Amino acid sequence: MLKQDAIWSLGAMTGTSLDGIDAAMVLTDGHEILEFGESRYREWTPEERATIASGFGHWQGDPGIEDLSEMIETAHAEALSPFGDAQLIGFHGQTLAHDPDNGRTHQCGNGHVLAEVLNTPVVWDFRTADMEMGGQGAPLAPFFHFACAKLINAERPLAFLNLGGVGNITYVDPTKERPEDPGALLAFDTGPANAPINDLMLSRRGLPWDEDGALASEGEVDEGIVSDFLEYDYFYREPPKSLDRNDFPNILELVDVLEDADACATLTAIAAASAARGLRHCPEMPEGVLVTGGGRKNPMLMSMLSLLMDCPVAPVEDAGLDGDMLEAQAFAYLAVRTRYGLPNSAPGTTGCHAPVVGGHISKPGKLRR
Repeated sequence: MLKQDAIWSLGAMTGTSLDGIDAAMVLTDGHEILEFGESRYREWTPEERATIASGFGHWQGDPGIEDLSEMIETAHAEALSPFGDAQLIGFHGQTLAHDPDNGRTHQCGNGHVLAEVLNTPVVWDFRTADMEMGGQGAPLAPFFHFACAKLINAERPLAFLNLGGVGNITYVDPTKERPEDPGALLAFDTGPANAPINDLMLSRRGLPWDEDGALASEGEVDEGIVSDFLEYDYFYREPPKSLDRNDFPNILELVDVLEDADACATLTAIAAASAARGLRHCPEMPEGVLVTGGGRKNPMLMSMLSLLMDCPVAPVEDAGLDGDMLEAQAFAYLAVRTRYGLPNSAPGTTGCHAPVVGGHISKPGKLRR
């Protein structure tokens, strides 16, 4: 395997759960993770959160998107500017819409602007090249998950379950040499995760999320609603497959008649059941499931996962990883792979026709919109 120089890369990630911007440094040569660096979190203000939410479902060129893009760029510049040692930046942008069936995706935010403001090369628009090659454009973290499995010296297949706004799972066979090797990875979105829970909390309680699963713990799950939800066609489709945050637009209507606690418990159960259903697609039952994303901080959700899955379930911290920053670290890692012309998606992760090197590289001094 050809070795490149290691680069301190800075990744930035903001998800559809509308919490904030995660930023994290990784030292990598695009193959191995050599060291994790400092990290920071910049929470969205309530006003910013509302502005982003108003943009969901909108596409490039729609009214108001240019102003929203400027807000996202400004917030990212603020979050990333303290990292003076970054040699490269991986910028994901804010996902507003994702329509893989029609080859469209919209991550709001302009990497050219950030490269100019931060005076550092920026890799961005990671998904378009994959979709042009017939892929779903998501999920993109699996290549990083493969590197993490190598880092923790995993010897048997394991799974990484990310519970952000939408859930996604990565099955990793660490006996393979490279992430693009056949059978090394299988990845796909499992279903809704935190997004509907957060939307419910905001609409009924004026709160951004169910802190520590407290409200869900007071309620009773409506098993009939959960069972009916799992009859959606999506859960019967073979992976790779991916979702938009709003692909289940009536999910809150399903719990309209329930009291707040029961509604929250039922949506939490839907997130867990969707993820557990996803294990059926894995080539074999993984040795364990490592959970990352905000969902791992919800004791009710974690308890439900443990009951539904036929293997151990634990937060990624149990393996020495940082579940708050894993997605940001992933895009720092992917940026270096793009820099060196290495693929960051493959048929097993997104369904693309062949391994794809995704992402545009913008350098300072070449600003354009």
